[in-house]
Amino acid sequence: MLIFLSLIWGSSFILIKRGLEFFSPGEVGAYRIVAAATFLLPLSLPRFKNLNKTQLINLIIVGMVGSFIPAFLFAKAQTQLSSSLAGVINALTPLAVVVIGAAFFGSKITKRNGIGLAIAFIGVFILVTAKEGSGLDAFTGINAYALFVILACVCYGFNLNIIKYRFVTLKPVEITAISLLLVLPLALVYLIFGTDFSYKVANIPGALTALGYVTLLGVMGTALALILFNVMVKRVTPVFASSVTYLIPIVAIMWGVMDGEILLWGHYLGIAAVILGVWFGNRKKA
Repeated sequence: MLIFLSLIWGSSFILIKRGLEFFSPGEVGAYRIVAAATFLLPLSLPRFKNLNKTQLINLIIVGMVGSFIPAFLFAKAQTQLSSSLAGVINALTPLAVVVIGAAFFGSKITKRNGIGLAIAFIGVFILVTAKEGSGLDAFTGINAYALFVILACVCYGFNLNIIKYRFVTLKPVEITAISLLLVLPLALVYLIFGTDFSYKVANIPGALTALGYVTLLGVMGTALALILFNVMVKRVTPVFASSVTYLIPIVAIMWGVMDGEILLWGHYLGIAAVILGVWFGNRKKA
């Protein structure tokens, strides 16, 4: 399950890249939500009527910060950021969970968390400034689109903390399915009335293939992956489950290299720093 989940989530970035070949970032983000929410309708609709007002409000927030906003942010980022580097920066999510928990939910941030966070952000800085050249000339200029990925990680940090502290009775799969259902109308309205999505699908050669990639992204990368992760969490230790964080960038890099993306020596240095920082920051003290 760990390997399968790593392959699914690690492949999400190349699927976004394929979708962007024909669709705008907004269209990719919105349709990803539509595909995921539609696939989970058999789970969400029967449970929707049993929710109270407080649960509905929290689930709308979860739907926005856990799925809707990140879907748009990742698509926007990858208009100017390679899929492999987006996958690496996404590894900051566990550290974002720690920081958001400490800042807004009363949890504690340890010295180890802080050191790991510092190392990881040094790695991100290296990633977004690396370019062809030698010496310090290889680290000039900043790819600001990496900030969209970092912001998505912050959204995930809020999402996981809200789920942890504000939901007691609902199961994780129910939270995922219903939260997607609640943001589905917004995604549909934007897709139908705010974009040329329908025209592209009907008239542009090759758009249907891109649509298939984004459908796969929504169904596999959002819906099925979250269900699989929840099942795995129940069967193994949290430490084992969290190791998916380190495998996702590897898969993303493999896809990127096979697709012709070029990684410079500075990128490899940044990748190593990010993974080291995330590993150290989440490692339990012996």
